[in-house]
Order: sequence, then C-alpha cells, then structure tokens
Amino acid sequence: MNFSYESILPIAPLKVAALEGCRDLAAAVDSYLVSFRQKSNQDFQHQPNFHGYHEESYLIPTACPRFGTGEAKGIIYDSVRGADLFILADVTNHSLTYRVCGHENHMSPDDHYQDLKRIISAANGKARRINVIMPFLYESRQHRRSQRESLDCAFALQELIDMGVSNIITFDAHDPRVCNAIPLYGFDSFNPPYQFIKGLLRSEPDLQIDKEHLMVISPDEGAMERAVYFAGVLGVDMGMFYKRRDYSVIVKGKNPIVAHEFLGDDLGGKDVIIIDDMISSGESMLDVARQIKDRGARRVFICATFGLFTDGFDKFDEYYEQGYFSRVVTTNLNYRAPELLSKPYYVEATMTKFLAAIIDCINHDVSTEHVNDPTERIHSLLERMGADGSEP
Repeated sequence: MNFSYESILPIAPLKVAALEGCRDLAAAVDSYLVSFRQKSNQDFQHQPNFHGYHEESYLIPTACPRFGTGEAKGIIYDSVRGADLFILADVTNHSLTYRVCGHENHMSPDDHYQDLKRIISAANGKARRINVIMPFLYESRQHRRSQRESLDCAFALQELIDMGVSNIITFDAHDPRVCNAIPLYGFDSFNPPYQFIKGLLRSEPDLQIDKEHLMVISPDEGAMERAVYFAGVLGVDMGMFYKRRDYSVIVKGKNPIVAHEFLGDDLGGKDVIIIDDMISSGESMLDVARQIKDRGARRVFICATFGLFTDGFDKFDEYYEQGYFSRVVTTNLNYRAPELLSKPYYVEATMTKFLAAIIDCINHDVSTEHVNDPTERIHSLLERMGADGSEP
C-alpha cells in the first residue's frame, strides 16, 4: 500500500524549545510549522495517534536565569514527556548580556553552549527524542588538529550525544567531515544556494546568469566545494583565490596572510559572486572583492551563510562607497545587528520556511531529500525568470 507524505505518522508529538538568542527565528519557524500542519492530515486529527499534531503553536517556554555570580540553571516550563523535542540555539548572539557580581557581561559562544546543555539536562530523559538545531555549529572552525591543540568541535558533538541528543542539525558546517566524531548518530549540514540566488535575483533583476556575464569565485581553498557546486548548477565558470601565508610568523595563533593569489579566467566586464560559509571580520573577503574589482569585474556580490561582522561595518561601508562590491547576502540563521539590516547593500536570504520543512520531515522520520535538493529548485527559478523576467 502506498502512503503519501501527509499520511505518515510522526515519530512523536512535536515540541520546539528556543534558547533566548534565537527566539525570533524560532517564532517565524513555528508559524510555518502551524501552517504546514493545518493543511495536512486533516482526516486523522481526531485519532489518538495524532494527538498534538495540530496545535496553535509548537513552541514551549524555556529560560536560563542566572545567579549573582553568573552561574545559571535551565528551566523548561512545559511537559516534554514523550515529545520529539527540537532545541534551537544561536551561539553567535553577542547582543545578550548577564550580570556577574554587578558587572555586565556579553554572552559568548561558550555561554550559549552551556545554556544549551542546561536545557537538554532540564528535559531530564523524559523526551522521546532530542534534536539540536545549531545553525552556526559551535567551535566549527576548530575542527581539526594541526599542532598540539584542542579539538573543540568534535568534543562538543560527542558531549551532546552523551547527553542523549539523537540528531544534530546545522547549516554550512565549516568542514562537514567533523561528523566523523559521531559516526553512528544523526548529523545533517544543510546549505542555502537556492536562497542565495533567489535573494540576488530579487535585489538585482538584471543579473544575467550565463558564462559570458557571470562568474563564481571561491575566496580560498576551503570554499572550493561550495563554489564548484554553485558554478555548476548555474552553468557558469569559476575561479579561486588562495591565501599565501607567512609560515615563519604566528600572529594571534595563526600565520598571517601575505597576499591573495587569483587562479581563473579573465574577469573583465563580468558580474562576480563570491561564496563562502561566513563573514567573520570580513578582512579577507573585502580584499578579495577589491582584487576582483581591480581586475575589471562589473559588479561583485558577496554571499555568505553567516554574517558575523566581528569588526563592525565601517570597512564594509567604505568599500561599498568605493564601489568594490554591490551586495552582501547572508541568511537569517544567526543574530544580525539591527544596523546591518538598514545597510543599502545588505540582502537577506530567508531560511525560515526551509528550516521549518526540515523539522517537519525529521519529526515524521522521513527523508529530507525533497526539501534539500536545491538544484531542481534553482533551475526552476531560472526558467521562471527567463520566461517572463518577473521577480521570484
């Protein structure tokens, strides 16, 4: 007997707990989940197996209050017994503060990670399954050992599994091979290429996607796989920069970059998309954008899953005014300062509906393939744009 996706029984009643750092994102995701389920399984809503399937909200209240010393505890204000619990955490939200002996302290990734473990502990083994959604994977840049140093990301993944987490969902992991630290457990890293191109086409409707007018650039060796896929699905050429470092010197724990060297075809007159997983300080990305523009590129678009902007926006404002880039596209998966949202060059690649669809699939314990295959969606988007030139 064939079953449609809508008639598949969920693994357990769905509940979503959001840490304070990502409650706005969680609220938007929750609204999509409610919408999805209002349209599905209507014939089964009164059956006992579908108890809790159609709800006005799947969010449950949580808190991590702190004592005067800065110590904290995790509290869940609703029952999670027998639930398929999804916990959302944004470890990059530095806007939150707490008091330590009368002094104000900003939340660091370590603080957010500890709060995540507190909420897992508060579930106290009662949930049917615990899933952690951490869009920016904690310590993901410390994913391998090149000298005598800690392996923070691998250790954190193992620690979460030891606490009873079944699935870890993240986006554009710095190196997805870090999943080898937990080979027998669920680890999924999703990517936003469809949302990038959709955001770009909305902001730049005259963008011509062909080999004569567009090129995709990898800003370093680490982003090569992303750039190869993006260029392949768009049917355009790609190039790359590699970082020439001074290995005789160590500055702030790493070898300083001497220069960015370019490998690729002529950029003259072409629009260029630079794609990477994150913008941290943005220094390297801006240097690459400047070199691309100096090589005769028409427009430069910067796409990054996470816009952290750890050194602020002054340098980006300066380079934008000088014409080195036209747009910066990032997702809404992590905290973004209100100042960024008002910038004339900023474009948001909205991931909310995509994340809700992922949660819905995992709750039904079915493959995410039909929501995680951007190739067909990108081709369909390009065909629509080519047919009538309308906004996607």
